[in-house]
This record gives sequence, C-alpha cells and structure tokens, in this order.
Amino acid sequence: MNILAFWLPILVSAVVLFFTSAAIWMAFKWHDSDFRKADDEDAVRSALSGSAPGVLMVPYCTDPNEFKDPLVQKKYIDGPQAYVTVVPNGLPAMAGKLARTFVYYIFVGALCAYFLVMTGSANGEYLEIFRITCTVAWASYGIAYIQESIWFGRPWSTTIKNLFDALLYGLLTGGVFGWLS
Repeated sequence: MNILAFWLPILVSAVVLFFTSAAIWMAFKWHDSDFRKADDEDAVRSALSGSAPGVLMVPYCTDPNEFKDPLVQKKYIDGPQAYVTVVPNGLPAMAGKLARTFVYYIFVGALCAYFLVMTGSANGEYLEIFRITCTVAWASYGIAYIQESIWFGRPWSTTIKNLFDALLYGLLTGGVFGWLS
C-alpha cells in the first residue's frame, strides 16, 4: 500500500481541521489573549515604519563576541528585548493564508499516511491507525511551539494553548484516518 491509497482520509482530515481551526479562532477565541496592544502603538508603528518584512531583533546582536562590549550588555540589561515580525503593508490577504493553511493540513495528512505505510500499519485496525496518525499530527502541529517559548519569549500560556489545539487536531486526524482507512 502507498501514500496515495490514503487520499480520502488526507483530504477529509484537512477539511475537518480547516473548520476546527476556524471555530477555534473565530468562535471560541481562546487565542485572543495571545496578543497585546503596544503601550504606545503609534510610537511603535512610527519606529517600525519603513522596515522590510521579516523578523527584527532588538537589541540586534548575532555575534557572541559582541556580548563582551559593555554598551551591548547595557542594551540587554536595560531592555527592552524583542523579536518583532514585520509583515507587508496592506489589509491582510486572508484568502491566500487560508489556502496555504489548507495545503499545510494536506501535507500533514500525507505525512501521517507516510508513517502508516513506513511502519507497516497501513492495513492495521482502527486503534493502531488512530494511534500513529494522532501522534504524528500532534507532533507536527504542536511541538515546534515549545522552542518558541524557550528561545524567543513566546508566553508559555500561548504555547500551552497551541499544544492543546495540536492535540485536538491530532485526535481529529487520527479519528478520520482510523474511520476511513
């Protein structure tokens, strides 16, 4: 059996996750508290004006030798320290983001199918298929957030919510694969 044999659970799980994600972000809104308004939004906007899209680091220091410089040390001690993602100007282009999200869900579904085939579980019983695809999907959707909290200051509360989302996505993916395989 090959990955293409799982085209139906891959597509159905992508559709289920697409609507689950919409419900999480638009109806349940438990991620609304993940973002805060800057104390002086106009000053921050002015300071960032003209910055090219990308991730900015403040203070900027990529050479460990620079940490020996007392002026660099003072910047870190006095703060603030920040990682700021600058995106292109204009209204958010939701259609493209939604389409890329759906493709991402298909990719993770295909990865789940790959693990089923490579572990010899493609013809397994519901629980075996569920266990493997749920685990792969959960890891795919969630684990990277942990390093964001460790290295880049993402609040742990946000990471925990994202891991919970990933668990939901994993359970739903596992359920769909177990049902349709």
